[in-house]
Amino acid sequence: MVRAPASADAFWSGVDLHLEPDAADGRRAGLERALRDAVRDGRLAPGSRLPATRKLAAELGVSRGTAKAAYDQLVAEGYLTAQQGSGTRVASLPAQAPARDEGAPHTRAPRFDLRPGSPDVGAFPAAAWLRALRRAIATAPSLAYDYGDPRGRIELRTALSGYLGRARGVPAPPERIVITSGYVQGLALLTRVLDGASIAMEDPGLPFHRDVVRHNGGGVVPLRVDERGARTGDLTDEAAVVVTPAHQYPTGVTLHPERRRALTEWARARGGLVVEDDYDGEFRYDRQPVGALQGMAPDHVVYLGTASKTLGPALRLGWMVLPPHLVDAVADAKLHSDHHTETIGQLALAELVESHAYDRHIRACRLRYRRRRDQLVDRLGTRRRVRGIAAGLHALVDVPDEEAAVARAEAAGLAVGRLGDHWHSSGGGRPQGLVVGYGTPRERAYPEALDVLGRVLDHLDG
Repeated sequence: MVRAPASADAFWSGVDLHLEPDAADGRRAGLERALRDAVRDGRLAPGSRLPATRKLAAELGVSRGTAKAAYDQLVAEGYLTAQQGSGTRVASLPAQAPARDEGAPHTRAPRFDLRPGSPDVGAFPAAAWLRALRRAIATAPSLAYDYGDPRGRIELRTALSGYLGRARGVPAPPERIVITSGYVQGLALLTRVLDGASIAMEDPGLPFHRDVVRHNGGGVVPLRVDERGARTGDLTDEAAVVVTPAHQYPTGVTLHPERRRALTEWARARGGLVVEDDYDGEFRYDRQPVGALQGMAPDHVVYLGTASKTLGPALRLGWMVLPPHLVDAVADAKLHSDHHTETIGQLALAELVESHAYDRHIRACRLRYRRRRDQLVDRLGTRRRVRGIAAGLHALVDVPDEEAAVARAEAAGLAVGRLGDHWHSSGGGRPQGLVVGYGTPRERAYPEALDVLGRVLDHLDG
């Protein structure tokens, strides 16, 4: 075995490459075949610099002449290149078209993406994150690089305790916080702890979250949503209910104060659990953000938050604030799921929060998304009812014929969400609409995307 270069300018001290020349047809032929195969299957990437023939010969126990002859042959075949002063490198071979699975649908990336669910990842605060990462690594104890507490690093749990209390009105002692790899893992852990119980989930709501509950052994009960949010009066003997009270997804309504009270009263009277998904609670535009429901009944509400909408989904960092009686059970489920969430990102996020760079980033994003919301309303509001615009990263646009609108949008290279995809079951007579996300597009592309959407809606009007 010899070692492959870690980069185009490194020698064979990086990534391991199993190069086992077969000498049955001679050492030179065996070496040529082994190198040729390594280039073909991608173990030696285009541009990788190969070792000098003297070093390769010593590694493999062959003569330098044999190594040089093998290089010369592969240069002649076009697998390698050799230039004076830059050594021998792997050539760039023509890309082979991948075999197409005839059973798989052929999709084309949209020219404009107004689907909901993601923030503007181009606004990720890279410079602030790097500063936080450097400071965190410089001060982290050596044990931070070992296996850790399944609840997460105490630095991040302490930072979030302060942030959630002042920014979201969430009583969050560090010992009641569990760090997760995003919202989905938090929902999955809770479902396992509830051990197959029935869980009420908003209708309409995100289908994938329903799938997560079912996949982890829970039963899903639809809970209809109207202009006041989840219809809490429909709850009966479910073990738990999952709600998005600050900004319901996908309708965009805020849970009415009377229903907030009714929800906590149901939890106390029935011993039920309220799971609060606060996925974009920081982004409210026309007045101060609505405080989290958890502050009304900390012993009966599980608060789930995430950095996916504020920073970016790639970080895979979320948090749960749990009632005391659930902490140990959820921590044990986390331990047996993935032991603990990766540590370095936790330390960096803790530093970002403690330095208030996280607050500054959120304020900047709030201004950016409000401008986008205003542009959407200005462009579409005169011809369509646009709902759910007080907060969040998406709006619901009423249309009489959802299928026709989506088909027309796709023909124009525009991707949007469909309200119809979010109902628990198919059927006629339900409101129709387009779920329009305004977080995803880049700044320069967004106005043109709105123009395309406007033309689509104009066409529907005939």
